Amino acid sequence: MTNTVGDRRGVTVVIPCRDEAEALPKVLAAVPGGYRILVVDNGSADGTAGLARAAGAAVIAEPTPGYGAAVQAGIAAAETELVAVLDGDGSMDPGELPALVGAVLAGADLAVGRRRPVRGGSWPWHARLGNRLIAARLRRRYGLPVHDIGAVRVARRDALLALGPLHPRFGYPLELLVRAAEAGWRIDERDVSYRPRAGGTSKVSGSVRGSLRATRDFWAVLT
Repeated sequence: MTNTVGDRRGVTVVIPCRDEAEALPKVLAAVPGGYRILVVDNGSADGTAGLARAAGAAVIAEPTPGYGAAVQAGIAAAETELVAVLDGDGSMDPGELPALVGAVLAGADLAVGRRRPVRGGSWPWHARLGNRLIAARLRRRYGLPVHDIGAVRVARRDALLALGPLHPRFGYPLELLVRAAEAGWRIDERDVSYRPRAGGTSKVSGSVRGSLRATRDFWAVLT
């Protein structure tokens, strides 16, 4: 594995993690050569940080709990022109990142992935239904050409930082799309494969408590 820039015009893959030691090795191994890798450890208790370092990734710690807090810490710490954000659970293929990077280099301000399940069980029905409803509201209210809330995304680092602080928990991807729409960004949505997570338990769909927390955070952004 390499974490040098190479000829990719500078891309850092930010991977926010909390207890993803089981899935993370395969994710790191699948990141395209030439991309920098930055794992943000958000209070893991399973050795995620040490495993990431052993695999050659840069690691920083973000003590404030929350997906958005971890993502924003990673973006702030990145040093490349472009930043990609990808989950560490193995549900999405890092090998599909170059298509999103290419969309930004071709003129998009933000490239986001539309999850397409590759087999049954990848996406619980209640999570998929909630996602559809939220995406429909984004299309109606903000005119955004999206059908997903952007679980994987690529943008220019300086532009992301210019949006200012966003939601520190599960509402981050949603608020990013809302702020991008308000800023007049051009958004390019591309299909990405979506698989069952490679290990561990989802922080959102893996429990009723997680789903309720996510719903609370999404509602806070949309109201």
